[in-house]
Amino acid sequence: MYDFDHNLFLALNFDGGAFTDRLMLLISGTAVWLPLYALILWLVWRRVGWRGTLLFLVLMLAALGLADMIAGIFKHNGLLGDLLPGFEPRWRPMFTPSLEGLDIAPDSLRTLRRLAAPGPWNVHVPSEAVSGRYGTVSAHASTVVALAVLSCTVIRRRWFTWLMILSTLLICYSRIYLAKHFPMDLVWGTLVGAALGYGAYRLFVAVRRRINC
Repeated sequence: MYDFDHNLFLALNFDGGAFTDRLMLLISGTAVWLPLYALILWLVWRRVGWRGTLLFLVLMLAALGLADMIAGIFKHNGLLGDLLPGFEPRWRPMFTPSLEGLDIAPDSLRTLRRLAAPGPWNVHVPSEAVSGRYGTVSAHASTVVALAVLSCTVIRRRWFTWLMILSTLLICYSRIYLAKHFPMDLVWGTLVGAALGYGAYRLFVAVRRRINC
């Protein structure tokens, strides 16, 4: 499984130049997506009114918070980071020596990345992307998929569903381009996010029926 994951990562990660580096850093950030978040709340308000929107907002924040915390379990960070003390976290691709054919410790490669040491690297890593240690499970994937599942099931508009699919794919791919995650990191994150997003939707429906909003 790791061999397949490594090979797929290497096939998808490449040096797209300074412009692509900046674009992927932007996509992987938060600020560029603020208009999308505003659009989601507006569409929810159009469909279910302000009381339903408040309920949606509470459940959305809960789902995103849980997605981030659950992802952190496997990286030993966040509020639940101590839940699996015996679990060995998986290093990010940028700190995985075997991808470079090196027989050194991941921390040593991390030092080289932080120093932006020149070399014939197999993995493209923009200098601004060097941070963290571990990649599994992807918090970006878990949170964006939770948001996508919850918002799409509530809003129920085809064009919006395609917009969320495209946005999710862009965000997830940016994590590979920036050498933050292997593809399987994103798959596990997607599963976590899908479960939490659907759970939040079912709770949304149940609470709305109960309070008649």
